[in-house]
Amino acid sequence: MATPAELALERTDLTRHQLDHLKRLMATWGVLADLSFSDLLLLASVTESEPHARESGPSFVVLGQMRPSNSATVVQSDLVGQSVGGVDWPLVTAAFQSGEMSRGEMQIDFAEEPLRVQCIPVRMEGETVAVMVRLATGSGRRPGHLERTYRDVFDRFAIMLTQSAFPFPGESLAAEEAPRVGDGIVLVDEEGRVRYASPNATNALHRMGIYSQLEGRRLSDLGLQESAIEWSLASALPVVEEVERRPDVTVLMHCIPLLETGSVTGGLVLLRDVTDVRRLDRLLLSKDAAIREVHHRVKNNLQTISALLRLQARRLDGKGRLALFEAERRVRSIAVVHEILSRDPSDQVPFDEIVTSLVQMAKDSVLQSRQIVFHVTGKLGEVSADVATPLAVVLAELLQNAVEHAFADGAGDPGTHHISVAMRSSARCLTIEVRDDGVGLPDGFDINDTESLGLSIVRDLVRSQLEGTISMDRAPFPLGGGEHSASGTAVTIELPAVDPGRPTR
Repeated sequence: MATPAELALERTDLTRHQLDHLKRLMATWGVLADLSFSDLLLLASVTESEPHARESGPSFVVLGQMRPSNSATVVQSDLVGQSVGGVDWPLVTAAFQSGEMSRGEMQIDFAEEPLRVQCIPVRMEGETVAVMVRLATGSGRRPGHLERTYRDVFDRFAIMLTQSAFPFPGESLAAEEAPRVGDGIVLVDEEGRVRYASPNATNALHRMGIYSQLEGRRLSDLGLQESAIEWSLASALPVVEEVERRPDVTVLMHCIPLLETGSVTGGLVLLRDVTDVRRLDRLLLSKDAAIREVHHRVKNNLQTISALLRLQARRLDGKGRLALFEAERRVRSIAVVHEILSRDPSDQVPFDEIVTSLVQMAKDSVLQSRQIVFHVTGKLGEVSADVATPLAVVLAELLQNAVEHAFADGAGDPGTHHISVAMRSSARCLTIEVRDDGVGLPDGFDINDTESLGLSIVRDLVRSQLEGTISMDRAPFPLGGGEHSASGTAVTIELPAVDPGRPTR
C-alpha cells in the first residue's frame, strides 16, 4: 500500500529528477529543523489536471514534515498528503512564484496562535520545484549565543536551497547513523578554522583528549585528524568519517560544506560519539562468531557420533545393524542443519539448501541395482531454526522410507523409479509433498496406527513439535505427458507459516 508521501508525490507534475532532489532533501533536513528550532513542511504545487486545482489560485500538497529534536513542536498533527490552498497560505504562493524567500505571520488551522513563517523556495537548475516552510512560535526570551549561531547557519542553508546548492547530489547516510545537531556541531570557516563549537561537541572532543582552546584553530593543530573537513572544503561535498581516538573512543564526523554563489564559505561539522554503538557492534560480531563456532562444533560432534554409530553397525547383524544405521542417518540429517547454521547463525535457515543435502543423502543410500530419479520442485524459503531441525529429520525419514520400501517388489518402470519432493510456501502455511511411483500402501494402512518406527517419528514430530498435519495415501505418480504410474504413494505435510509456540492474535 502506498504511503501518504507517495500518494502526495503522484499529485504533482515533478519529474523523476526533481523528485529525487526533494527526496534527498527530506533524507537530510533533520539538521535544518534542529538548527532553526522549528517545524518544517515541504510543499509542492499540485498538478493542473487535479480537479479544482486552479479555481482559486495555486494549490499545494504537503510532501514531507520534520519536527526538531531540540525544541517543542508546533504541529501536533500529521500533515503529509494534505492539500493547502494558495489563498490561505499567501506566503507560500509568493515564494513559489517569485523564487525568493518570504517571511511573516500566519494564523493556521492546526495552531492555537499565530505562527512566525519563513517560506524558502527549493530551486533546482533555475526552477522552483517546492517550498520549504519553517513554522515557529513567537518567543519572548532573548536568544543566546548558541541559538543565534544555529539560526545563522540555518539561514546559510536557506540561501543554498534557493541557489540549488542543497541538498547535495548522491549524499547518503543511514538515518540511524547520521549525527543530529543535538549530538554536537563545530562551525569552521573556509580555511578549516573553528569559529564555534557547541557544548556537546566540546564534550565529545574532551573525550577524545582535546582540551585546548578551539576557536581560531584548526583541529589538526590540536592533534586530531581532520581529513574529512579538508576534503569536504576542497570538494564542496559532504564527507563522513569515523575517527578513533584512544582505544575506547570513536566519533563519527559528518562535514557539510556551506556554499554561497558556488564558493565554499565554511563548513558545518556534526559530531556524534558512537563509542557505545561500535562497542555493541563488536559484541554482536563476537556473539555471531561464538554462535557459529558452537554450531560448527555441534556439527562436528554429530558427525563423530554418526561415524561411531556406522562403525558399531558394521559389527552387528540383523535388526541391530539396521537400527544403528537408521539412528546414524537421523543424526546426520540434524548435522546438515547445524552445518548451515555454522555459516550464518541467524534465526532463519534457508531450507532449500537443506533439502539439497537430504536428497543427496537419499541418493547415496540407493542400491547399485536400482536407478531412482529424484525430482525437487518449488521452494520453501527460509524457516526458523526451531522448525528446520525437526523438519529435516522428517524429510530425511520420508525419502529413506521411499528408497527402501517403495520399490521392494519391483514396481514402476523396471529400469527407472521416481521420487519427487514438491514444496510450496504461502502466507498461511508451508507444504511439503513427497511422492513415489512404487508399490503403494498396503490395504488398510493408517499412519495413525503404523508400527514403523520411522513413520512414527515422522508423525509425532509433525504433529507435536511442528504443530502441523500429515497425510499418507495411495496416489499415482505423474510421469509427464498426461500419463501416471499404476501405483504410488503421496505424503503431504502442512505446517503453519508462523513459528510453533509463537503467540498469535
